Amino acid sequence: MKYIDLHVHSNASDGTLTPTEVVDLAIKNNLSAIALTDHDTLDGVAEAKERAELYNEKGYSLNVIPGTEISVSYKKRDIHILGLFIDPTNETIRNALDTARRNRDARNEKMTANLREAGIDITVEKMREVEGEAVLTRAHFAKYMVEHGYVKTMQDAFIKYLNDDSPYYVPREYLKPEEAIELIHTAGGLAILAHPLLYKYTLTQVDELVSFLTEFGLDGIEAIYSSNTGFDEGRMRHIANKYGLVLTGGSDFHGANKPDLDLGTGRGNLKIPISILENLEERLKIKYSC
Repeated sequence: MKYIDLHVHSNASDGTLTPTEVVDLAIKNNLSAIALTDHDTLDGVAEAKERAELYNEKGYSLNVIPGTEISVSYKKRDIHILGLFIDPTNETIRNALDTARRNRDARNEKMTANLREAGIDITVEKMREVEGEAVLTRAHFAKYMVEHGYVKTMQDAFIKYLNDDSPYYVPREYLKPEEAIELIHTAGGLAILAHPLLYKYTLTQVDELVSFLTEFGLDGIEAIYSSNTGFDEGRMRHIANKYGLVLTGGSDFHGANKPDLDLGTGRGNLKIPISILENLEERLKIKYSC
């Protein structure tokens, strides 16, 4: 059986592999489909699809699904909504993502200023010398600090400087959840709650979150995920069934920025069957058949 991975990042945001290299690795790992879901951007999609087409012309079969991961604000928390099957040419979502990127850039300027006051020689310009036009996230800050000897590991950077409670952290301006869901639907996609158990909510709070998002048209839950343990997947399946939502799954692959996660297999035991993709495609067909 071949498997899929519907939560993947490239260096168009905070991954370390180019979209081309992500596709190369997907072929190497014998995947049937991947969704490129970079933060607040669709910029890597065209490159990934072009690379996949070259492989498919040689007899391979890899489906690259256009996607993005949008940060939204829910009860003063950063919640992520995946958009899958996005039309990457849709101007409405592209403009909204560009605005989100500018807001992120403004936040980054303030954070670098705070960090300079803490004795760290960091600027957005210096990060861009290495990262180019990628959407800069806190992972890039952490990488810079490691490479310049301010901390030993990226985890150390988050603990000391980059976590939400740090005096150096600057919050972003976020879209509302309903705005993100509407944007995804405007672009012909499905809106999925990403990694629902990473927000450190109780099961009751996750249920409340899903109930809230469902009111605005949430389509699915990322029930199969790299950090799941024990009965996590089953609990998320139960909530999905309760609200009539489709299931999806992904590794949240970031390359060297999350070195313990491999594409398609996560920490080694992730298996997302192609039937998950077939169910999503059926949901997509029904949703937009009118």
